[in-house]
Amino acid sequence: MKITNKDKLDSFVSMHTDAIGSVDRWVEIIESNVFRGHNELKRMFPSADYVGNQRYVFNIKGNHYRFVVLVVFVGSLMDIRFCGTHAQYDKVKDIENI
Repeated sequence: MKITNKDKLDSFVSMHTDAIGSVDRWVEIIESNVFRGHNELKRMFPSADYVGNQRYVFNIKGNHYRFVVLVVFVGSLMDIRFCGTHAQYDKVKDIENI
């Protein structure tokens, strides 16, 4: 899969250096796989939640952080929409449209 909007990841890890290892592992798994559908993604990331409108929420570093990612299976793309703490995620009002 190709990850787009990586600048959001860079900005996130610059503020949350404790997550660098977890983010690097997540990126490595994403970029070394092609998920052809929901079931394949869930096999690799059982805790990822589908929240609608092609968006998945990934728990990072033991659920301390969350990423909202738009997944385009046909184009093998993952577009980073949100990176933040669990508390920041809880404040997002319209998760399907970020």
